Amino acid sequence: MTPAPWLLALEPVHACAGRVRWRYRCAPGSSRDPRSLQRGAEALRGVRSVRINAAARSLAIAYDAALTDAATLAAELRALPPPTAAAGAAAEGAPSLVGVAAAGATLLAGSTLPLALRSPVSAANALPLFGAALEDFLRTGITSHVLEATAVAISIGRGDHLAANTTAFLLALGEYLEHSIERRSDALLRQLLRPADDQVWVEREGQEQRIAADAVEVGDTVIVATGSVVPVDGTVLGGEALVNEATMTGESVPVARRRGDRVLSGTLLEEGRLRVYAERVGRQAAAARIADFVAQSLQAKGQTQLEAARLADRLVPMVLGLAGGTWALSGDWRRVAAVLQADYSCALKLATPVAFKSSMAAAGRAGMLVKGARALERLAAADTFVFDKTGTLTEGSLLVTDSVALDPAFTAEDLLNLAASVEEHYFHPMALAVVAAAQRLAAPRHFEHAEVEFIVAHGVASVVQGKRVVVGSRHFVEDDEGITLGPHEDRIAGLQAAGKTLLYIGWGGRLVGVLALRDRLRADSAATVARLRTLGVRRIVMLTGDTPERARAMADELGLDAFHAGLLPEDKAAVLHELAADGSRIAFVGDGVNDAPALSGAHVGIAMHRGADVARLAADVVLLEDNIARVADAKALALATRQLIDSNFRLTMVLNTSILGAAALGVLSPVSASLLHNGSTIAILLRALAGGGLPRPARRRKAG
Repeated sequence: MTPAPWLLALEPVHACAGRVRWRYRCAPGSSRDPRSLQRGAEALRGVRSVRINAAARSLAIAYDAALTDAATLAAELRALPPPTAAAGAAAEGAPSLVGVAAAGATLLAGSTLPLALRSPVSAANALPLFGAALEDFLRTGITSHVLEATAVAISIGRGDHLAANTTAFLLALGEYLEHSIERRSDALLRQLLRPADDQVWVEREGQEQRIAADAVEVGDTVIVATGSVVPVDGTVLGGEALVNEATMTGESVPVARRRGDRVLSGTLLEEGRLRVYAERVGRQAAAARIADFVAQSLQAKGQTQLEAARLADRLVPMVLGLAGGTWALSGDWRRVAAVLQADYSCALKLATPVAFKSSMAAAGRAGMLVKGARALERLAAADTFVFDKTGTLTEGSLLVTDSVALDPAFTAEDLLNLAASVEEHYFHPMALAVVAAAQRLAAPRHFEHAEVEFIVAHGVASVVQGKRVVVGSRHFVEDDEGITLGPHEDRIAGLQAAGKTLLYIGWGGRLVGVLALRDRLRADSAATVARLRTLGVRRIVMLTGDTPERARAMADELGLDAFHAGLLPEDKAAVLHELAADGSRIAFVGDGVNDAPALSGAHVGIAMHRGADVARLAADVVLLEDNIARVADAKALALATRQLIDSNFRLTMVLNTSILGAAALGVLSPVSASLLHNGSTIAILLRALAGGGLPRPARRRKAG
């Protein structure tokens, strides 16, 4: 019952520069509405116009060759999910309550109809099932759809309309349930493939001019000012700036960038101005390559089907063989009819996806969006959890942990107050952390000072009590201000070894103290790690773009098994590949654009609530509230769902094997076999509906 891809086939017919035409075929049961398909195609990056001839199944697209190509468009079209029930409930071929109600009405009213009308009404009610079975048979041979249609057809032929109508109703109900909680569309990815700004400033022939983002060429000098997203990968030609690279490296502290430094697209220039030599533009830039990686990974994920459906198809020949054997041994068509009224397909194909979807709905109510049954299956099987650090295990905001006075004239509180006094009008994350720490003191004090001087990518300076005070980086106070740090190297080294970011404070030409800051660890991070171990997770690893010292300190505090520091986006995906090569089944938890490749490439990806849009898109599970404890809840939910499905499977096998055996031995009539089979199917289906969700302890925690 897993929804098929929207486009089952896409065959190229004609192509020339900037234009391509395909002949397409929609998957059985999916929307054939040309307007829905046109809207989906028009949302793809680089598409200029779309023309569809529904009668000829022809799809023609004119596109911008600078932004995309025919092969990329074909891959993106094949990855398009069918319209969701919310977006297109009325679309042609989509299951609806109308179809379920019609099947239910036929079931209830069937026995009251005149005899002459019962067979035609039952046959008309089953026409969608017959059509799907015929298409399955022509495409892949005998499947459970074929068996279902055969059972209904034989029931109609024998005049057993109750069995026929019951089977048709159950199948319609299951189809509706499957689509009603369908996986959310990945259409957001198409928006993320577009540049953050359609216009970019460049310097050409000595003049600054604003041009379209897709017109930037390799070798251009791109101007990036405060508040702008860097549009290209390149090297800084001039200027100084603080660049927030959290989207690419995961590091929460902005870094200084000046002439000769590399900058990446997708990073944010928080303060200053840069002239950047464009080396990679458009689809070759880092942000676009990450989005392409995600698109390819999502397409690959959509190819599998639920094992329950495959098993149901494999059992079809066995049921047919049993019917044939019964006739060969007994010659009793009544026994054959009874055998054909019962099979494993209904319960296996209906109860399994219903259990998944019921659990997905419960997950949503508990603060987790699960994007499909496959995500739950893989999360249940995951034995290795890999966490990104910043914004996942930590809150992504800095906290002052130490105020170390290195001059006897200052106390730790004096030092914090002095730094906060000159930092209070500065909106750098470190400045905000310092001011917040000073405000928490029992007796905050404000030092009167002269006008504050802001030195981009270095720090701040002013005059207090007639002496120059500077607050900033080591490079600023040591190299630019000439303040000696030598006598305090051991204290400084100890703070750095603890994984802390340091802010140096100079006054009157000497170092008077150091403030140590670190990313704030989430309150529930340690408890979540411990709970994951009780749920059977054997290895927990942390990945970060941060320094090894900071990473080691946090890993020790949380009791992690391993960590990898100083990583770029490509490095994170490579670490996952290494772990997977060892046989690990990996759940990756992250929140940034830089995490998208890892989220897509992991066994299962989990995105934090405040994560970047591309990370939330790439993930299989998205937390709907900012609580890392939901990661452990998601694992518990997946395990509970697997247990429910396993027990339903055992019930299905025991009950239907018993019914088939009794029918083959002549103990059950066709009507009795139909009633028992369909009754047990309904019972298992209701059990699947009612049993999905969080185990009881997790429900109590959520309620509390």
